Amino acid sequence: MNIKEAKQEIANTLKAYLAKDELGNYLIPPVRQRPILLMGPPGIGKTQIMEQAAAEAGVGLVSYTITHHTRQSAVGLPFIEKRVYDGTEYSVTEYTMSEILASVYQLMERTGIREGILFLDEINCVSETLAPMMLQFLQCKTFGNQRLPQGWLIAAAGNPPEYNRSVRDFDVVTLDRVKRIEVREDFGVWKEYARQRRLHGAVISYLDIKKENFYRMESGAEGLQFATARGWEDLSELILAYERLGLPVGRQVAEQYIQLPAVAGDFANYLELYNKYRNIYHVDDVLHGRWPAVTVSELRAAPFDEKLSVMGLLLSRLTEETGEVRRQDALCEGLHAALTEFRDALPTEPDILPCLIQERRTALKRAREAGQLDRERETLSLRIIGLLDEYRLRLIQENRSRPEDALEAVRDWFGGETDKRALLGELAGRQLDSAFRFLEEAFGQGQELVLFVTELTAGPDTSWFIETFGCDAYFRHNQELLFDDTRRKLQEEIAAAKAAALEQQEPLKKEDES
Repeated sequence: MNIKEAKQEIANTLKAYLAKDELGNYLIPPVRQRPILLMGPPGIGKTQIMEQAAAEAGVGLVSYTITHHTRQSAVGLPFIEKRVYDGTEYSVTEYTMSEILASVYQLMERTGIREGILFLDEINCVSETLAPMMLQFLQCKTFGNQRLPQGWLIAAAGNPPEYNRSVRDFDVVTLDRVKRIEVREDFGVWKEYARQRRLHGAVISYLDIKKENFYRMESGAEGLQFATARGWEDLSELILAYERLGLPVGRQVAEQYIQLPAVAGDFANYLELYNKYRNIYHVDDVLHGRWPAVTVSELRAAPFDEKLSVMGLLLSRLTEETGEVRRQDALCEGLHAALTEFRDALPTEPDILPCLIQERRTALKRAREAGQLDRERETLSLRIIGLLDEYRLRLIQENRSRPEDALEAVRDWFGGETDKRALLGELAGRQLDSAFRFLEEAFGQGQELVLFVTELTAGPDTSWFIETFGCDAYFRHNQELLFDDTRRKLQEEIAAAKAAALEQQEPLKKEDES
């Protein structure tokens, strides 16, 4: 299955394992809660889906790359304990707690979260001395005489042997005690993820054109050479940072992440063209409704790859703008929830604002320690806390101690954030309209508009914006596409019916002829 399907299966498994009956017993007894074994090529996102599944379920996550461990750190250090059996004292070897199990208990102590995922990466690459202990752990959920707490799902990941020469095969006994999920690379699913994470437009549009370069593994004279999903994502992060700093990204930089020279070189050339198109077609001017007729003519006559690149540039900028609106909307929603608490408690608790701030700081710290935060959620929480703290200081500076004065001031300040949301939404809407007018002028009702509408629908930020704020041009084109699709399906059904009728008539013809 692809990585998106695997994530959903992990979420479903976690939900089933944590479900309890009316007496508080697990629906699936812990002894029958098999560990998940994710097997698939390196760099396709196995670790990320564990992080996402834990965050979305609101449970803890403890993650280890198991190849970094020795037998002692995983199992614990031996020590001698004195025991008396049948009146005779014996020296008995016992073990301290495993570092891995201790990390689970530590997270539970720090956060109060009692359930979660223990993720062990590169499980089939452990050392020879550690391998028996890891197999025991997968089979019995114990290291020595210490057991993983109930409510924790073991999830392990490994690479097939063709990608790693140090891989060990699991025996039948172990495989018969795990829930094995085979994962494969899938560009369509990764592209959806890339849009959500706002990866660089050049990376997305290049791979849209050269899908065969998304994931490749090749053996040559120089050894194993590869391009992976992880490599593209990390390269994207670097390009975004380099652009802000005004630093160039050439072939040598690309090869540091995409370790297949032919692909890295091809992408570096494309990135140069991508930046060139940005200047030639004046994308920012287009989105502000300004473009000369010659620009339209040049795009109309351009090769299809160039047209895709220009649309990629437009989509990238629209994603940035609509994403900014969505983040401001989330900020207003989070602030509104906090200020509703502030308003309700203010008459009896004049100092409620510092308490609300501290509650949110504590919740943020707890979520961070539990591994439940991605960058966007953490940034949103920090922005809300920052604004609440700003309101607190302004109330003190302006001596707004009376509850009614404090409430009026906070309402005004909050109104500034909602006004900003409306302004950003209006700006993004105008830019979306300008993009449609430009592309309609260049392509009419051609296939390029079909692709553009499809990409807007697939983009999480752009689709959210259109659903929330509307866009007449989008709805018009979408209806035309739906009409065309319906008409095509009807034509296919009519053609199929005619073919079936002809098939039925054929035997009758033969009978008449005979």
